[in-house]
Amino acid sequence: MPTADPTQPPPGSFRREVASFGWAARGLRMALASERHLRFHAAATVVVIVLAALLPLFGSERAVVVLAVGLVWVAELANTAVERLVDLVSPERHPVAGAVKDISAAAVLVAAVASAGVGLLVLVPALVAWMSSR
Repeated sequence: MPTADPTQPPPGSFRREVASFGWAARGLRMALASERHLRFHAAATVVVIVLAALLPLFGSERAVVVLAVGLVWVAELANTAVERLVDLVSPERHPVAGAVKDISAAAVLVAAVASAGVGLLVLVPALVAWMSSR
């Protein structure tokens, strides 16, 4: 049985719960540093959030936009984790490892297409209405 790391806060402690946010932030930084697609999603997120903040949208429309953006981020981060895990357990090419990576990437594609659909349905009409009122 592994022994507890004395440098880490004990499991279940408030300090450990707070530290878990730091570990998650570290994971996000690592993914952003290593994944080109995630950096593209970050740039797109900034554009979409700025548009959603500036356009005359209902709160529910803004919520749908935020959920769509979050869905893409979750899918991309999960894909990154799956790909790294597959590389660890199967360093040489294997058809099953390739299928797992392809399926994981497909999840990102589905999330991105759905998110683009939300953008077309929510942001584009609001942008057109805003531009025509100028």
